[in-house]
Amino acid sequence: MSFDGVVTRAVTHELEQTLTPGRIMKIYQPTQTELVFTVRSGGKNHSLLISAHPSYARMHNTDMSFQNPKEPPMFCMLLRKHLVGGFIESIEQEEMERIIRINVRGKDEIGDEKTKTLVVEIMGKHSNILLVDQEREMILDSIKHISPAQNRHRTLLPGHSYVLPPRQGKTNPLKLDSEQFVKKLDFNAGKMDKQIMGILMGFSPMIATEIAYRARLGSSEKYKQVFEDVKSTLLNHEYTPLIIRDPKEIFYVVPLQSKGAEPETFKTVSAMLDAYYSGKAERDRVKQQAGDLARFMKNEKEKNERKIKKHHETLKKAEQADQYQRYGELLTAHMHLVKPGDESVTVVDYYDPEQSELTIELNPNKTPSENAQAYFQTYQKMKKSGEVVLQEIEKAKQEIRYFEQLLQQIDSAREEDIEEMREELREEGYLKAKPEQKKKKKKPHVPQPETYQSTDGTTILVGKNNKQNEYVTNKMAHKEDTWLHTKDIPGSHVVIRSSEPSEDTLLEAAQLAAYFSKSKASSSVPVDYTKIRHVKKPSGAKPGFVTYDNQKTLFVTPDEAIIRSLKA
Repeated sequence: MSFDGVVTRAVTHELEQTLTPGRIMKIYQPTQTELVFTVRSGGKNHSLLISAHPSYARMHNTDMSFQNPKEPPMFCMLLRKHLVGGFIESIEQEEMERIIRINVRGKDEIGDEKTKTLVVEIMGKHSNILLVDQEREMILDSIKHISPAQNRHRTLLPGHSYVLPPRQGKTNPLKLDSEQFVKKLDFNAGKMDKQIMGILMGFSPMIATEIAYRARLGSSEKYKQVFEDVKSTLLNHEYTPLIIRDPKEIFYVVPLQSKGAEPETFKTVSAMLDAYYSGKAERDRVKQQAGDLARFMKNEKEKNERKIKKHHETLKKAEQADQYQRYGELLTAHMHLVKPGDESVTVVDYYDPEQSELTIELNPNKTPSENAQAYFQTYQKMKKSGEVVLQEIEKAKQEIRYFEQLLQQIDSAREEDIEEMREELREEGYLKAKPEQKKKKKKPHVPQPETYQSTDGTTILVGKNNKQNEYVTNKMAHKEDTWLHTKDIPGSHVVIRSSEPSEDTLLEAAQLAAYFSKSKASSSVPVDYTKIRHVKKPSGAKPGFVTYDNQKTLFVTPDEAIIRSLKA
């Protein structure tokens, strides 16, 4: 993983600089594995995010917003009791491991000063956050409980002593000189990157590969030089926070010559981590919350696709309707040739220019007239079914477009958007309505579209689901505001709060429309724009569906960095 001991050292140093001495003002626990601290330091408030997520464990200052539960979890309540009002005395890394200690000085119930330590272990699926009594090194509680049955080496439960994870026999690179480093390498064995990883504490494949690349199978002197360069960067805290997005998105705090792609650099480690993880953890939470919803939508979409396939088979049969009318007319014209009990009759087909003979099947239990009427009835039935089937195909196509749109909205939904989507499906009759509860009348729910700001300060609104799309287009927007939507592609309604936006604002709003659409990963995405007064919702149309005219079209390629810069 990218979040190795090197990144841990960089972020620990940065947090030590920005948060100490700082006072903990508030603590929230938005999810089972995430904590957000409000820390007052240097005359301003900082939001410190600490996560023990199995895939996105991390710790850094953040600008992201979180939706907190109505009732704080027990661990959050415990942290508030022991840490709120306390002062952060120091933030330390455990050698070069992915373990950070936040030492907080506060007062206990009787007013005596006590120091508690918040231990953050960033170790993938084994990540944890523990509150430890510093004096006794005793665990007060942890965000994840680990019993002796789960781990024989250490128990992470309240009342047990805090024990560090097992050592792996590696050496702290900061306590190693270049001569000692080179002596540990076997130049005949090859696979230098794996050797480096096996020797140095906190070094991931990322930095090990980088050292091997810079040395380029050179002499021991070359390896000494590269090791000293990296060690100097760590000792002097001369980091270069960067993200490389091609071909696979990665982050690091040391320049990566081994990666050919051009990096995006950041002023701080926290800004880099915020940019990298922005949306990833929330996407994971939304995916969990909306998993049943996504499955339902996918099933409905596939059900309608099967319907269309079946309808096309019926339509194919209906195309033969004219043939049955032809049989009926030919049978009527040649009634004199039919005898009671005949199973077929051969007649001259006067519809054929060559006047060829045609054999018509008959029901021997019916009279000639009844056989002719049977063919006419089949013709009428098939003709009518063809018309109905065409209507049903169009209806099924609309349903598919609707569920494709909803599935696209889930892809970019925030946590608060999911319940609005559930409510929409209840209103449309797809999901069962909530049972009525006798409670005080609540204020009507007002959808909250996402707000962005263009570089010239113009407000841009983005609907993240159909309720928000309808609200932003029909309620919030003025008739002279500018409305945008991807051309013939499911996506968000975007509104520029201006009748004459600048060219830059128009392009930035088009970026938002393209980014929050099904073509998010495409290039040269067509985006239509027009005035709100030219946008109409047809009577009886599905939520979020509109028609518009007087539009012009822009072509843009969505860029995540631009989207981040526009967030208000």
